[in-house]
Amino acid sequence: MSTPDTSSSDIPNTGPRKVCVIGWPIEHSRSPMIHNTWLQRHGIDGEYTKLAVKPEELSDTLRYLPNLGFRGANVTVPHKEGAFEALNPFVDAPAERLQAVNTIYRDPETGEIRGTNTDGAGFWTHLNQSVHGFNGKTAVVLGAGGAARAIVDVLETEGRMKVRLVNRTVARAASMVADIDAKATVYGWDQLRAALEGADLLVNTTTLGMEGQPPLDIDLTPLPDHAVVYDIVYVPLETPLLTQARDRGLATVDGLGMLLWQAAPGFTKWFGVEVSADDVAAARTLIEADLTKKDET
Repeated sequence: MSTPDTSSSDIPNTGPRKVCVIGWPIEHSRSPMIHNTWLQRHGIDGEYTKLAVKPEELSDTLRYLPNLGFRGANVTVPHKEGAFEALNPFVDAPAERLQAVNTIYRDPETGEIRGTNTDGAGFWTHLNQSVHGFNGKTAVVLGAGGAARAIVDVLETEGRMKVRLVNRTVARAASMVADIDAKATVYGWDQLRAALEGADLLVNTTTLGMEGQPPLDIDLTPLPDHAVVYDIVYVPLETPLLTQARDRGLATVDGLGMLLWQAAPGFTKWFGVEVSADDVAAARTLIEADLTKKDET
């Protein structure tokens, strides 16, 4: 994969500020709904669009983003690792640890195109916004995909938590832990009950419970009464796991907030405006309405 020209100074500084989200496929993305809401709220002359990019076209697309009129981009599946490879070493510490980039921006001082990863920060911000005073010591993370990488990383680096990573394929989980230089203890799915014992936080990063997927069928009995259950799935907003946890009297957090808060740092880098809790709430209201509308059709 060829390396894009990270020192480009051709990103436009006049006219509408254009940003896009890059993925394949990309039709499902709700990122434009989030960012265009914030642009409107802050009266910014800008536009956020979708850009469908095949994997074999990613490097060239990143190289020519400025020529296409874009001053930055979000990167979603399956391109996060590819974007890291293309931009490295012009990446920050979170992207370096995760070996994945989800946000591309121009450094205001050097003009270089750089990459970062805001997934973990989005998760951590939303957790603390939802559960005030959260100070858990032990977390259980289900799954070993891309989202799990970011969440395990932030739980250890920001939360200073001990992480128990549970996955059906133990070797894949162990490989993920090694890749990001984490300290998490790996458990097989048959050891889930032991992993849940005494845990303060349970995070589902698998697709189980997502619309069109089987539910996540687990026994929450081993969790203590103070435990928090966080499901990063947001379609539907109320997953079977969250219903089960709520019925048990446990605090719950849905996945939509992570999507919203991971978007906030990029918006600030591109448009120079801090995203407030009110901005996030406004975008959430629109997305919830969109999800409801689709459920009714």
